[in-house]
Amino acid sequence: MTIGPLLWMVSTSLKGPGEIFSLPPKWIPNPPVWANYVEAWNAAPFGLFFYNTCLITFSVVVGRLFICSLGGYAFARLRFPGSQVAFALLLGAMLIPGTVTLIPQYYMFRLFGWIDTPWPLIMPGVFANTFGTFLLRQFFMTIPDELEDAARIDGASSMQIYHRIMLPQAKPALAALGIFTFMGSWNDFMGPLIYLNTYEKMTLQVGLAQFQGEFYTDWQLLMAASVIVLLPVLLVYLFCQRYFIEGITLTGLKG
Repeated sequence: MTIGPLLWMVSTSLKGPGEIFSLPPKWIPNPPVWANYVEAWNAAPFGLFFYNTCLITFSVVVGRLFICSLGGYAFARLRFPGSQVAFALLLGAMLIPGTVTLIPQYYMFRLFGWIDTPWPLIMPGVFANTFGTFLLRQFFMTIPDELEDAARIDGASSMQIYHRIMLPQAKPALAALGIFTFMGSWNDFMGPLIYLNTYEKMTLQVGLAQFQGEFYTDWQLLMAASVIVLLPVLLVYLFCQRYFIEGITLTGLKG
């Protein structure tokens, strides 16, 4: 059920126009039309779209890991007035649907002059992710207190404990959050569609939409372009699969 659409996408990307909807369906194109990939790549400035998407995704991943790890460490290991209330508000914020804040957020970004810039796609992803803070807080709470106590006896400050003890221990959880963030930012379609107006500033997901016309769709080119866009996500998952599974197991996160 899961792998079927993926196989259909790859198969269609190598077919000619007359083979796509043939009956009975042919899963193995004969001969495979590799030129579909070249034509799909040249049909849009995919190199520029790749650069825009990588810039936004890299900024969101790095910023979110830093901010969420700081927040998770503070809620898990530090005691300060109002920490319980702040954490309750954090959990409450996770229940607010994103569509509710979409219009106020748009007006706020327009007031800032951020429309048609990458900032509306980067800043909320970095500073407004309550799930990442909650995930890392749960992981930091599993680290034994003896490690922190020993470091404080040696004279380490809270930031030194965060940097030298907590972060190295949290690699699996950081990897899991990093993969979730990468996939979410890389596959984001609505954000660029709402906040970006200039064609040269668009991302890959919006670039794919140009293969769909009102009356006609180049399915073989659309599927070839989709395979190209999907490859980085598959590579990241394959290289980080071990950390991803370990992070989900240690934090108790399911599915």
